Amino acid sequence: MLCLCHRACQIVSRLAGGLWPSLRCCPRAEFEGSWWAGPQGLLKWQNAWWATASFSTASLLCFRIQGHLEGKSSKADLDPTVSPVTVTEIRHYLRAKGIPFYDGYSCLHVPSLFVGKVFDAEKGNFSLFIDKTTGQFLCKDTLLEGSWEDFQDCLEVMRKEGRDNLGPDVVLKVPESDWELSAQEMDLKEVQQIWNKAMAFSNVEEEEVQLVKAMFGISKITNQTLKNLCVKYFKPTKSLVFPWFSWRDSTLKGLKLLSAEQDGDRVTYVASPLPKLNNYNNLFGIHLLMRKDTTLVLTSKELDCLAVAQATGLPCASLPRGVSCLPPALLPYLEQFRKVVLWLGDDLLSWEASKIFARKLNVRRCSLVRPGDGQPCPLEALAAGLNLGKIVKGAVPASHKSIISFRQLRDDVFGELANADQVSGIKWQRFPDLNKLLKGHRKGELTVFTGPTGSGKTTFISECTLDLCTQGVNTLWGSFEISNIRLAKIMLTQFAMQRLDDQLDSYDAWADQFENLPLFFMTFHGQQSIKSVIDTMQHAVYMYDITHIIIDNLQFMMGQEFLTVDKFSAQDYIIGMFRKFATDNSCHVTLVIHPRKQEDDKELQTASIFGTAKASQEADNILILQDKKLVSGQGKRYLQVVKNRFDGDLGIFPLEFNKASLTFSPVKSKAKLRKVKEGEEEGGGAKSTWY
Repeated sequence: MLCLCHRACQIVSRLAGGLWPSLRCCPRAEFEGSWWAGPQGLLKWQNAWWATASFSTASLLCFRIQGHLEGKSSKADLDPTVSPVTVTEIRHYLRAKGIPFYDGYSCLHVPSLFVGKVFDAEKGNFSLFIDKTTGQFLCKDTLLEGSWEDFQDCLEVMRKEGRDNLGPDVVLKVPESDWELSAQEMDLKEVQQIWNKAMAFSNVEEEEVQLVKAMFGISKITNQTLKNLCVKYFKPTKSLVFPWFSWRDSTLKGLKLLSAEQDGDRVTYVASPLPKLNNYNNLFGIHLLMRKDTTLVLTSKELDCLAVAQATGLPCASLPRGVSCLPPALLPYLEQFRKVVLWLGDDLLSWEASKIFARKLNVRRCSLVRPGDGQPCPLEALAAGLNLGKIVKGAVPASHKSIISFRQLRDDVFGELANADQVSGIKWQRFPDLNKLLKGHRKGELTVFTGPTGSGKTTFISECTLDLCTQGVNTLWGSFEISNIRLAKIMLTQFAMQRLDDQLDSYDAWADQFENLPLFFMTFHGQQSIKSVIDTMQHAVYMYDITHIIIDNLQFMMGQEFLTVDKFSAQDYIIGMFRKFATDNSCHVTLVIHPRKQEDDKELQTASIFGTAKASQEADNILILQDKKLVSGQGKRYLQVVKNRFDGDLGIFPLEFNKASLTFSPVKSKAKLRKVKEGEEEGGGAKSTWY
């Protein structure tokens, strides 16, 4: 086994670009009785933590995949020190090093550094894929993956030692801890036990087979289709079992259990992947695809994949996380297909996800099945006796060269009219009065939020975003004012709706649930460059399909780079950047801005927002947290909507702060939401009638 960690002292270190100091050097350290070698002799692993500073950097370098979700936590911090790389820079580097490559749809294809001969490889053996957006690479022959910096370091070591390749057993990242290895072994053992106990449908009594199929709505799916796609039945939990086979050797890596739960007259389906969702990157159905296949139908659910495979005979695969995310790690497995048809569902959310995923896959090869009465999701289409092959052939191209008339727009306009409730966005569950005004949370909008200092802006907006996050909105928090630890503590308390400091025995139970939310944090703190922040946001949207980003607050963007520029011009530029980002990436950006200084006895207005009128002009929504406690010492807070570009409804409603749970909730009194006319707020603030 070659460990590149031991070669690191021979390579120029690039700490800001992917090589990080690590005490745990490589598995060899464990094989040598938990001892590892450093410049000052042998140190025992367990006692080595305190000695970090005394070692030279080069001898402690290990390769680490940047931005990868590691270990137990799903609260990934987005590291701002990772330098972005462009596809032009990657191409120049490969040419300079004499490495042959060719352009794919989402990746550059190069010979593997771990098998065969890199510089004499034939085009058919280009099995290493470099993501054009991030520089991350994956070798399909060995399943080794890493960052762009890892790729460069591998090549440097290979050249220095005169090797044709580095071999398939090279260590590219810090090995997992003992706890992580133990957890992985337990997961794999559980996967194998479930798979062994699960039954093929041909071995289940016919009466029970019909009941199970009816329960999951797959009565028209034949046993042969289930057998072809290796779907089994797990009787103890009455669940369908969808396997995850390794691309490399077809070994079982994981599985997904799909169970049906009765909720009154409604049946809900609950998916339980093993390993946990963040580590479950299975394209169900991909194991049956042939190298000669050039067309693929991509669905959001495994049951839809069964329907397409049976009805059309076309190659089909389903996404591991539905419409919420298309992990970039899966893109290399989709490179062989010249045409990808995305048929993700029958609602507006699926349609929006189709367009976002098509950008990752390269819109030139993507076609989309538009939701409509005659084009439901694949499983429903099969049950209704529709021609699925005809629907797939009728998929519309993901991109048009130009829109020349209303004809290209009419279907989209009709879709918005027919799905008005979905178009209005995701509804808040904790703030029903906010739904009455804004109607919902929508992608691609810019919301400006302000309020007096000390009024609870961060606390309120954290609960507001947590509400959406619990409904599946992929969220990225950029907290420049308070630390991520403190912010996470606030959000966890709001999530549990109770204080946890005096109930530590229940902490793990709440933390386990909170950990599964699609929530991420930037590691920035204090003043930051707007370019670094935008780069990190762009990375998050690509890697994790983030649809809501919170920036708290704008004033921290105006750092050293704007010292020679008028501060108002600098702020206008930054707001313009966030506005453009929200529109271009179909991502909702919530921007917290402090108000300008004014007399304490006056309520805040649109004109109270610090800076020029740029913020109020660019924003789709403007929310003001009014706090009369700061003026009189009595009274209550209330939220005021002073701009609503979606449908124009403006108004105010009271809030009540619960100190124990750190939550705001509508006041349970006679005071209710009051709508105001658009011109009323401009004339000196809306009058509050409940105080």
